[in-house]
Amino acid sequence: MPRLQIFLFLVICPLLFIACSNGDEVDDQIETITNFVLEVEKLGDGEVRATFSADNASFFRVNFGTSGEVPKRVDGNTANFTYTEKGDYNITVYAHSTESIFVVNTKKINMNAASLGLDPDTGYTSPDSYEGFKLVWSDEFDGTTISDDWTFELGDGCPDLCGWGNQELEYYKKENTSLEDGKLVITAKNENAGSKNYTSSRLITKGKQSFTYGRIDIRALLPKGQGLWPALWMLGENIDEVSWPKCGEIDIMEMVGGSTDDRDRTVHGTVHWDNNGSYANYGGSTKLATGIFNDEYHVFSIIWDREEIIWLLDGEEYHVIDITPAGLDEFHKPMYFIFNVAVGGIWPGRPDGTTVFPQEMKVDYIRVFQEE
Repeated sequence: MPRLQIFLFLVICPLLFIACSNGDEVDDQIETITNFVLEVEKLGDGEVRATFSADNASFFRVNFGTSGEVPKRVDGNTANFTYTEKGDYNITVYAHSTESIFVVNTKKINMNAASLGLDPDTGYTSPDSYEGFKLVWSDEFDGTTISDDWTFELGDGCPDLCGWGNQELEYYKKENTSLEDGKLVITAKNENAGSKNYTSSRLITKGKQSFTYGRIDIRALLPKGQGLWPALWMLGENIDEVSWPKCGEIDIMEMVGGSTDDRDRTVHGTVHWDNNGSYANYGGSTKLATGIFNDEYHVFSIIWDREEIIWLLDGEEYHVIDITPAGLDEFHKPMYFIFNVAVGGIWPGRPDGTTVFPQEMKVDYIRVFQEE
């Protein structure tokens, strides 16, 4: 009996040793995945192609980030997918050395109207009438020449207001504005003019179209990029008599461009006024849930009456100020419109290596409604 036990022990132990050794050798043979590269290309009409490679990968799985999607195995190095809805999507690729050992790489992609092959005029459109209001003035920019309601402000603001009071870097020219396909187009360019390295345009309705109270809708497509500063705003018609900020200022929309801090997807609405000899302002902002303001048209609005000013983006309120206090008298007097695209300045900072020129702000229409 003891001999049998010894024999079995001698037979079983070498087998266990061999099995353990083989397992260790298999693990040692699984090489680490390295040089994992993922590139994503938009092909048009919603289709994208993900191209990927990695050293020591046996196969890949891909997830294009749609709701309920399960990663699918891909034996090659590319995968195509067609999106049908606008939004931000995370494309995730898994590089597998075995079924359970893998490395992950992810890239975010924004599918905007252009990426989906939609009409370039796509985006929000406001109603052309409101109950209890009448249309008192509008510019649909459908003609071949710019309306006489608009005047160009030219140059760099010197000598009285160099940099237009904000250390801006552009030189305003009439030639940077055009009418194209029913849109007013203001183009910011990287070119020399005067002592400046950038050009753009600034238009005003001063002395021609001024309003006190009403609902104002402006449909526009904004530029993008670090250092760009598009604005749709109003100043008091009495600015020459009382100067700024006593004339009051209503910024219907401002955006300071750039990819950091979601700047290209954030707009601001602000008022500026004189508070007993001191400068005062009050503002709010709103951010797109997906995409940026360069992707498609949006409508920037205010509803302004004797009691308050309400700011809206695409018909949704995001900011309000009570203007009944006596110290806010500026906002009960006529104001005119200003459309411009500034380059650089105290707020946005200078353009940098990421900024692409030219950049355009396209305005589809401006409409002013007042109570009947």
